[in-house]
Amino acid sequence: MKNLIITLCFLLGAFFSYGQSFDGKSDQKINIGYEAYGFGNGVKATYDYGLGKLFSLGAGASVYFNDGENDYYIFARSQVHLGIAFDLPCEFDIYPGLELGYLSSEKIGVSGYLGFRYFFTKKVGVFAEIGNNGSVGVSFNV
Repeated sequence: MKNLIITLCFLLGAFFSYGQSFDGKSDQKINIGYEAYGFGNGVKATYDYGLGKLFSLGAGASVYFNDGENDYYIFARSQVHLGIAFDLPCEFDIYPGLELGYLSSEKIGVSGYLGFRYFFTKKVGVFAEIGNNGSVGVSFNV
């Protein structure tokens, strides 16, 4: 019983110790999630690096499972983080972004999105990106 109480206190402390959703220059995030629409249904992974107080650049890849065929999309991306501009709590961020890359069907892929990120702890949060591609998943502070 004592171990259960200690474990619950630790988990509650971790849950309520919020992390920064975007910390500016040198901030690093990894997102892994499910891409629900756009170029197809699949898995998406991205990496973002903060260049300054409001901007970040990154890269990513998606693998789509469409009609038994596996397509992929490799891209570069950029975001403008507006959490500071809108005076949002530090654990929440809103960011419009743009992705430009190569789609396996020999096309150039371009997508715009509006992203939302919320961190439960210093290392783990959730994200959603809605636009002509849509994805939801888990975000990690590196």
